[in-house]
Amino acid sequence: MSVDAQNTEYRFRIGDSLLGAQMLFVAFGALVLVPILTGLDPNVALFTAGIGTLVFQVITKGKVPVFLASSFAFIAPIIYGVQTWGIPGTMCGLAAAGIFYVILSFLIRIFGSDILHKVLPPIVTGPVIMVIGLVLAPVAVHMAMGRTGDGSAWLVPEKTAIIIAGVSLVTTALVSLLGRGWLKLIPILCGIIAGYTTSVVLDLTGFTAATQAAFVPGDLQNWTAPALISLAPVADRAWFAMPAFTMPEWNWEAIFFIIPVAIAPAIEHFGDVLAVGSITGKDYVKDPGIEKTMLGDGIATSIASLLGGPPNTTYSEVSGAVALTKAFNPAIMTWAALTAITLSFVGKVGAILATIPTPVMGGIMILLFGMITVVGINTLVRSGKDLTTPRNLIIVAVILVCGIGGMKFTAGAFAIEKIGLAGILGLLLNLILPQEKK
Repeated sequence: MSVDAQNTEYRFRIGDSLLGAQMLFVAFGALVLVPILTGLDPNVALFTAGIGTLVFQVITKGKVPVFLASSFAFIAPIIYGVQTWGIPGTMCGLAAAGIFYVILSFLIRIFGSDILHKVLPPIVTGPVIMVIGLVLAPVAVHMAMGRTGDGSAWLVPEKTAIIIAGVSLVTTALVSLLGRGWLKLIPILCGIIAGYTTSVVLDLTGFTAATQAAFVPGDLQNWTAPALISLAPVADRAWFAMPAFTMPEWNWEAIFFIIPVAIAPAIEHFGDVLAVGSITGKDYVKDPGIEKTMLGDGIATSIASLLGGPPNTTYSEVSGAVALTKAFNPAIMTWAALTAITLSFVGKVGAILATIPTPVMGGIMILLFGMITVVGINTLVRSGKDLTTPRNLIIVAVILVCGIGGMKFTAGAFAIEKIGLAGILGLLLNLILPQEKK
């Protein structure tokens, strides 16, 4: 691919501000989806995405046109962590995941990029990615049917919820399949808008109240469904407000639970850098070097966690926008980052996002978590490994069953389970089991 070298050089120009804002618009739906699903503050996520992108650019000397924002791979551990240890304890584990990236960057610097594939081959990362998606499947179904994520309480009448979730799911899928140009890059945002609009229509037409009259969830005879959308919190929220930053609290359990989850995004980071390089026609693995891009990702993730935001990762949606617009100047991502930081101080942004009904997110989650699982399957398929050999069968089987089945290991006050335990077991089995003779 032939690309003008000057077009890929960092040039900070005021005229690129609008294009930078468009890049943020592409990332916006996915960026805010993670905090909405996990109970974190969307304004903090916007702020940490902006800061993380700027830090990444400093470390990589402004050579790579990528935007860093909320990582989907950490949704499951964040949901579990917030329920188990609260947000401060979970942030400790997420900060450790960032340090894990930093350690990997130094290992790559010493041993070369092949160390990633030797220690973390597809036979380990593929099943771990599948577990991340499948563990979340019940949460998606509960929310799509109008319940809380754990299924313990009803929020929306089932018939109403399924209609809203269906509209969100179908819209997201259709935009992904049939969308053209910029529209194809924002399927999640389109799904949220369609589901939100449907909720407003059902409220205005009285459909929610009508389905409530014939709906009795369990034994709660006197349960009453509230309006799907209430804008009162938006009116009460100030236009300009400081994001609700949350400092981490030390928690060993959270660290050992979340670090194994970072295995999969670390491998995906390598693929993302290669993808961006293929778009711009430059080899970022050599210059600035995969060790520096990994270091930038790790430090950005740790900084985000120290402030109460989700871990960062390179956004493929934004890379797609770069390919579409042929705007390879990395400074455009600086403008996207500055726009995200500015929006994070607009209090009503977070308030509006908080009004999104649960079924809207549930419909999108069905597709999202299924896609994560498919990515794991594709990782195994593309590796070309024979999964019927005893060694590969053992590794994949142990990861899947222990992760999806909820296996838990406890030693005194320490405990690790599900995704974290599955990741560690897969890593150990890959290192311990002897290689099979060809």
